[in-house]
Amino acid sequence: MPRAYEEIADERQHGRDTHVRRPRARVVRDSGRHQWEKDRARRPPAVRAATGATERDTGLLPDDLVFSARYRTIEAPGELAEAFGVCEGTALLERSYRTRYAAETAPFSLVTSYLPHALAAANPDLLDVSREPWPGGTHHQLSTVGIEIDRVEERVSARPPTPQETRELELPAGTAVILVRKTSYDTRGRIVDVSDVVLPGDRTELFFTTRLERW
Repeated sequence: MPRAYEEIADERQHGRDTHVRRPRARVVRDSGRHQWEKDRARRPPAVRAATGATERDTGLLPDDLVFSARYRTIEAPGELAEAFGVCEGTALLERSYRTRYAAETAPFSLVTSYLPHALAAANPDLLDVSREPWPGGTHHQLSTVGIEIDRVEERVSARPPTPQETRELELPAGTAVILVRKTSYDTRGRIVDVSDVVLPGDRTELFFTTRLERW
């Protein structure tokens, strides 16, 4: 563990309040993560359970992380209904995820994922939050109802944070958030997952590699 984080842990253990902002664990999010997640979905359970996308993005170990999830059923508002190509009010399964480094109090990101409820209900286990964290993530979850993700589109933007985002991500004054709208399509061209990811601009790096066809 880097020295800065050892100091944080020691200070918390002994009740010392430093008021000094120390370096935080950084996240490098690259486009190769999607193929990595898809490949991992077909690995044996022990392999899937051993690590996840956060470990890949941060270099941390599972024991370094604190994870939480919350599920609820919602009626699709206009914007999400349009994204899925369904009628407004269609039932969606909303899944909220938070993962943080154990020596810190702020999560790496704020993740909200939406699945068509009828699709997830084909396997009741997908409606059970107590099964989180699910080994193999969304790729494996969807595979249990016969869905293979064919492509992932990500739209990236930035804006000032809301007051709630500032509090939850513990953002320094003047820090922007990076927004990622991730849309997953299955092999039939259907949208099967829409995820909104809010990333803190002070400790997130987006890294993209574009393979070009050879002449």
